[in-house]
Amino acid sequence: MDLGGEPEISDRWGVERRAYGSSDLAQLSSVGPTASAPSFRRFWDPANPISGLRTPVAPRKPQRALIRSWDTAFAVALARGQGFPDCVHGPLAKNAVCDTSKDPITRARGLVAAMTTTELINNTVHMAPGVARLGIPSYDWWSEALHGLSTIHGVAFAASGNFSYATSFPQPIVMSAAFDDALIKTVASTISTEARAFSNAARTGLDWFAPNINPWRDPRWGRGPETPGEDAFRAAQYVYQYIDGFQGGIDPKPYIKNTAVCKHWAGYDIETNRLAFDAIITTQELSEYFMRPFQTCVRDARVNAVMCSYNAVNGVPACASPYLLQDVLVGSYGFSNNSWVASDCDAVANIFDAHGYTDSYPAAAAAAIKAGTNVNCGTTFSLYLQAAIDQGLAERADVENAVVRFLGYFDPPTQQPYRQITWDEVNTPSAQKLAYVAAAEGLVLLKNDGTLPLKKNLKKMAVIGPWANATTQMQGSYFGIAPFLITPIMGASAAGYQVIYVPGMADVLDTSTSGFADAIAAAHAADVVVFVGGIDATVEGEALDRKTIVWTGVQLELIQKLSAVGKPLVVVQCGAGQIDDSSLLSNTGVGAILWAGYPGQSGGAAIFDIISGKVAPAGRLPVTQYPAAFIDQVPITDMNLRPNKTSGNPGRTYQWYTGSPVFEFGFGLHYTTFSVHWQTTPVASYSISNLLKKAGSATHPDLAVFDTFKVNVHNAGSTVSDFVALMFVKTTAGPAPFPNKSLIGYSRVAALKAGWTVATSIGVTLGSIARTDDSGNLWLYPGRYSLSVDVPESLTHDFTLTGQAVQLSHFPAPP
Repeated sequence: MDLGGEPEISDRWGVERRAYGSSDLAQLSSVGPTASAPSFRRFWDPANPISGLRTPVAPRKPQRALIRSWDTAFAVALARGQGFPDCVHGPLAKNAVCDTSKDPITRARGLVAAMTTTELINNTVHMAPGVARLGIPSYDWWSEALHGLSTIHGVAFAASGNFSYATSFPQPIVMSAAFDDALIKTVASTISTEARAFSNAARTGLDWFAPNINPWRDPRWGRGPETPGEDAFRAAQYVYQYIDGFQGGIDPKPYIKNTAVCKHWAGYDIETNRLAFDAIITTQELSEYFMRPFQTCVRDARVNAVMCSYNAVNGVPACASPYLLQDVLVGSYGFSNNSWVASDCDAVANIFDAHGYTDSYPAAAAAAIKAGTNVNCGTTFSLYLQAAIDQGLAERADVENAVVRFLGYFDPPTQQPYRQITWDEVNTPSAQKLAYVAAAEGLVLLKNDGTLPLKKNLKKMAVIGPWANATTQMQGSYFGIAPFLITPIMGASAAGYQVIYVPGMADVLDTSTSGFADAIAAAHAADVVVFVGGIDATVEGEALDRKTIVWTGVQLELIQKLSAVGKPLVVVQCGAGQIDDSSLLSNTGVGAILWAGYPGQSGGAAIFDIISGKVAPAGRLPVTQYPAAFIDQVPITDMNLRPNKTSGNPGRTYQWYTGSPVFEFGFGLHYTTFSVHWQTTPVASYSISNLLKKAGSATHPDLAVFDTFKVNVHNAGSTVSDFVALMFVKTTAGPAPFPNKSLIGYSRVAALKAGWTVATSIGVTLGSIARTDDSGNLWLYPGRYSLSVDVPESLTHDFTLTGQAVQLSHFPAPP
């Protein structure tokens, strides 16, 4: 779908979104002493409907510890040119860096040559002080924009008024579940526009530590919610769209809108002991899985920066690894000399103090900068690079090569179109609608016995659970100050229900049952019950891996008691890490389960528009939901994806898991019935040599088209709905063992009317059907292959590749 311009939600969904009004508040009632109506005007003003809201009500004051400090040099630069160097009257006016006719590297080298070694060293850290004598202001290389501008670091939100908030989209895992490439690109572009507005007002920089594209290998990983999910192909497609939208195109010229930083390179997916963890990964899985999204990010999407991670890979810390940073990143993926590598924060120090890879901090600084780390998030470079030079461990040239990567900062403002973006382009009506659409498209219906959509005669709704009045919970992690937050009970009220709100428990970890009586009384008084719970950032997050993959606290106990009341019961499962729903599936008193993840500023509206039937669900799980016993079979520190009978590893991700998942990757129910058919019967046999001839002299044969498969999607039910066509392949060609299946393409069909059939095309590349050998090389193997569409599969086709195996790409051998 195309979300350009300012699309109306009614155009997108075929339904009218009614405004939130003060009458919605009057519909809230309560049962019991713990059920008083919440005070949520802090987050949402009923006098300002979502379609026109431009200013927050009683905006929260950001924590001062999270706000960037601006030094005197920056303040002077701000007064003269909004924080940008002065190439007209400043000391560098005659320097090559201000000569826009020269190429970027020549200009950057002109700047570097004018700096002393001390000045160079001081500016290799994320809080670069600048050079006052040259008129170079301070600059902070670290800002966050995972799903909107974040308060984590680098963005100076105002206390009120302009620049006191920015659009807060759902967590990436939710947006990934939409399988809508245009959505991701448009969201990224919108975030980038708002980032430029803040930057032009000297409230942040132009470099953003996002996206997080480490594949979600193990369900216990705390930062999985920041990612597009467990599938490397899906993550690769996601990052391509994100970079395209965020940077202003693929390798845009002459200006980048904002610099994205793909993180964390490489093999990072454990929070426990993450600073010292050594990820032992086979070359095969490093190439085909852990690095595949980064290959797309660097080689294909031409990202401007990459972050090296805390962990070591096979004995060498990532930020000190010439193999990772030179052989693979530069040599194999073509990382440009116009681009730069940042360390994760204090990862350079960890080379010595956590990993013990070097015997001192100066040696750690030298190892990192010589390996290819250019910007140190931290202070190790500024504190110890001079000592490293004095000890002969590094040279000034190493520092110059790092600092020379300042780009595009010195051109006249009138020459740069993105310098004209203002506050008027922050939190626009189209951005608000986009945040809503991103949430609604990503929600996944896991169970439905006919309870959903709710029947029209059900008016009185008990909304119960620790997420029922969620505010910032809905934003997940790495979030900023939202213009408003629509809680689940707000969404229920606005959807037309008379709401009885009872939390039932204090939070997702609560083990007390003292709130059960009020919750059960509310259920008896209502026509329908919605339990909103799951897990949240107190259970999963940065530096916090999960210990279990089950429902926490006493939530299941309360759901069981609510199911015995005899009223229709819907469970809304929030949080990104999947939790074993086996007991809910077998409980006939639970009519429906809706996974909502972390749905962002409009999450409450999206949830209850689906529950009421105003919107039909079409999201697909971007991860596997494993049974609770999975964590007893393999430790999170075992990095292997492939099953191993000796170690007991049952395999990870839908590609390799040998057990029975509770819900498999790609699962998602609808309010209607779909059928899929081949528009024309696909080809039964392909010659490998002919495929390579068609690829011609492509720089990257793995990106060449294998075939485009046309599928007819028919809506045989009575509800207008989107449909995501997922295409997989499986084969026994190539090296054993063989994956169960692999995602190779997808297409989201929008708003298919009842009784209608629409054709959609799924393009498949040579690389997506190829296999990776033990050395990490990508090969196209002869043999039998089988295509399937949908989960569970409802359309298949077998074909054969004939001829000799052909290598599509080479992966550097480790030292």
